[in-house]
Amino acid sequence: MSEPVLLVENAGAVTTVTLNRPQAMNALSNELRAALLDAFQGISRDPTVRVVILTGAGERAFCAGLDLKELSGEGGARDRDSGRAVGAGGDLVSAIEGLDRPVIGAINGVAITGGFELALACDVLFASSNARFADTHARVGIMPGWGLSQKLSRLIGVYRAKELSLTGNFLDAEGAERWGLVNRVVAPDELLPACRALADDMLSCDPAMVSAYKGVIDAGFAATLAEGRALEVAANRAHAKTVTPEGISERRLRVMERGRSQRSI
Repeated sequence: MSEPVLLVENAGAVTTVTLNRPQAMNALSNELRAALLDAFQGISRDPTVRVVILTGAGERAFCAGLDLKELSGEGGARDRDSGRAVGAGGDLVSAIEGLDRPVIGAINGVAITGGFELALACDVLFASSNARFADTHARVGIMPGWGLSQKLSRLIGVYRAKELSLTGNFLDAEGAERWGLVNRVVAPDELLPACRALADDMLSCDPAMVSAYKGVIDAGFAATLAEGRALEVAANRAHAKTVTPEGISERRLRVMERGRSQRSI
């Protein structure tokens, strides 16, 4: 019996989703894309899941992008409509981006093209020191359709984004951290423990507030500064109607207690 192409592991309120095609550098075959979309749609309906960790099996690759061997028909697995298959990740990326709970990307190896876009759909990125990022759309001859051409320039600046996207060159983990693409770089064996520790920190916050706050940040990121400020004000006013003095007092005590032992980032 063959291994499943996707592993989903639940540990309390944290779900770890692992791309499980290490022999193919976790490339996104039709089967894997469908399984990943189904998993995130299922998570969106499960209120017991509060944080998701997305990673790849093995140390070589987080995800090498679309399975070009499958698209090209090698091995008799040709897609009847390769163009449709190339663009079929939009729903998948939207399912990850649109999840109303944090998604931590644990980038354990290369994240190339579609794999790079999958990483950018996450809310926080921790990278192994083995991680490398590359946008090879221009080399492969495929126009991006999952957000990379727009998100990357907003994250690292337009000049750096053009350098990566118009050359197809790799950016290593240290460079990605220096450019602000990833939050942190750790040793390979520390990657998942670091992500789980971050998930625990997120779990210590009010779940409804985490969800609402993520929504405001994402909506503002896609808007102008003025529009984002207006979104924040509207969210603040709506939330203020639900706040009670008792609730503020309780949360204040929790924050004070945690501040005595909280480690710095």
